[in-house]
Amino acid sequence: MIARTGQQGTMSTLKDIAAAGHAHTLRFPQLDREIEAQPGETIFQCARRNGVRIVGACGGRGVCGTCTVLISKGEVQNADGRIFAPRAGKDGRPGRGRWLRACQVVPRSDCTIDVEERSLAPIVRAEADIGGREFLEVDPIVVHADIAVTAASLHDTLSDAERVARGAPMPITSLDLVAARELPVVLRDGGWSVRARVRGGEAIGFAPVTSPTLGLAVDLGTTNVAGFLVDLDSGERLASLGIENPQVAWGADVISRINYAIRDAAAAEQLRQAAIAAIAALAHDLCRSLGARPSDISDMTICGNTAMHHLLLGLPVRQLGLSPFVAAVSKAMDVKARDLGVVIAPGAYVHLGPNIGGFVGSDHVTALLATQAQWSSARTSIVMDIGTNTEISLVHRGEIVTASCPSGPALEGGHISCGMRAAEGAIERVEWKDGHIALGVIGDKRPIGLCGSGVLDAVAMLRAAGLVDDGGRLVGGRSEIRDVDGRRVVELAPAVTFSQADVRAVQLAKAAIQTGVELLLSEAGLVKDEIERFIIAGAFGSYLDVRSGIAIGLFPQLPLDRFDQIGNAAGLGVRQMLASRRARTRAAELAATCRYVELSTRREFQKVFLRNIGFRAPSHGEHRDRPQWL
Repeated sequence: MIARTGQQGTMSTLKDIAAAGHAHTLRFPQLDREIEAQPGETIFQCARRNGVRIVGACGGRGVCGTCTVLISKGEVQNADGRIFAPRAGKDGRPGRGRWLRACQVVPRSDCTIDVEERSLAPIVRAEADIGGREFLEVDPIVVHADIAVTAASLHDTLSDAERVARGAPMPITSLDLVAARELPVVLRDGGWSVRARVRGGEAIGFAPVTSPTLGLAVDLGTTNVAGFLVDLDSGERLASLGIENPQVAWGADVISRINYAIRDAAAAEQLRQAAIAAIAALAHDLCRSLGARPSDISDMTICGNTAMHHLLLGLPVRQLGLSPFVAAVSKAMDVKARDLGVVIAPGAYVHLGPNIGGFVGSDHVTALLATQAQWSSARTSIVMDIGTNTEISLVHRGEIVTASCPSGPALEGGHISCGMRAAEGAIERVEWKDGHIALGVIGDKRPIGLCGSGVLDAVAMLRAAGLVDDGGRLVGGRSEIRDVDGRRVVELAPAVTFSQADVRAVQLAKAAIQTGVELLLSEAGLVKDEIERFIIAGAFGSYLDVRSGIAIGLFPQLPLDRFDQIGNAAGLGVRQMLASRRARTRAAELAATCRYVELSTRREFQKVFLRNIGFRAPSHGEHRDRPQWL
């Protein structure tokens, strides 16, 4: 790759380049895609706009370095005016050059671009990964009735709506407008028989009598979106599917997305439409797998953290990015699906679960709902859902104290130099065996990066091997550690390294979570040994090695039999809310019961956080459960 100064002089910013840019075609041979780059648009912006996935943990701000691409043909220009193009080889063919950050370069010609394998690997684990048949307790808010009526005639001119209401076994007191528009055709096509879908006295839709009555539960996660299709008659979960949240193109964490959304109304709408597109894709694909239609979905429930909730509803998020992090709405909401832009049954509603406070949203409420049997069986329990934003509840003698920890995406593979999704080729296990590094790779493929469980194991392995000191510094003088482009790294596999910066990212994440647990215990006057049940929720929580978490200080040093790894509890809870009105009532009660505490404003937060960044083991005679600042 060669760099040279542009013919018109050096341009100082990408904005300047935009003013002088032209449209160009970008070819992605690995994807068999061609897309058009608008004048002045970076490669990353163009890919995001056209749905071409390039990992960009910071959302294209140029600070994470994860969006690297290879320009095999064509010219690009960066912010300081330098132009990059492949260097010609001895045989006259272009050389491969070096990788460039897609968010920092603008095409100056048509380009052929290679994307890193980590961006292309098919995801094999998502929040919907559950097995076996499942039947939920049924008390649905939407019910149906098959109604046969007499045909209209010159002697019986009663309206269609009144005719159906008169024959219904339950009261129908109101009629959705769009449902009313469809009723005459459906009624006559069915030979004067129709299936009426009724919610609290309101007829929300009409369908042929053979149509299923389905519900869709959605866990709108920061990283993944999971959908669960449920038969509202029997309570059976019929199908499940997890996909990546397309909002990751604007950043791996909620703060990046909030910062983008507050730029202007158009930016916020982009993020909202990305979430709607994910929900629509789940509805379409799940129904298609059963031979049903999205219009057969008569009810929907959604859970998510406060930021995901607000972005979906188009609520202001500026106040969420500033202390004291106040939500616009906390209580559960029921809105018409069509008002959100979700196409299901004509008059169907979407129930959005209640938020607790700050960034702790309805996904944590549904996790508490789903795990109530576990945490209520002990005097003192911790319920933790580890993710980009980690939610923690301390349950002690029936009282629930809740907090969130800005752990960032490191523990899910984000902001890690070779981090990736839990896809084929991802390193998921790292061990130190007989003086060597041993790896476990998803799908037994050639390793191309690390997913979250591999990141956690890697740090634990480095500690076990003595390659990282108490402060988190990679120890020099070891054959496993070398310098690459001025960075100190450990090579786990060919082209897969773990750097000093990666260790620091994990340190910050584990310190935030460790501090959250300690401060919540202090709030209740408890110490770690008093935790009887430690419940780890979430897809990442299903696959991590608890021993690795204990080794680096992510989890307290408790007996392993006190830990429960229960998978996507939020997904189970949102399914329970879909199938049962009682579950919705209980979720509202739990949200009201939780006492939210904002840890970052605590006087001792910074001191405890800084102490927890390191890996220092408790010294002899030091009570490891009593925080030093008490």
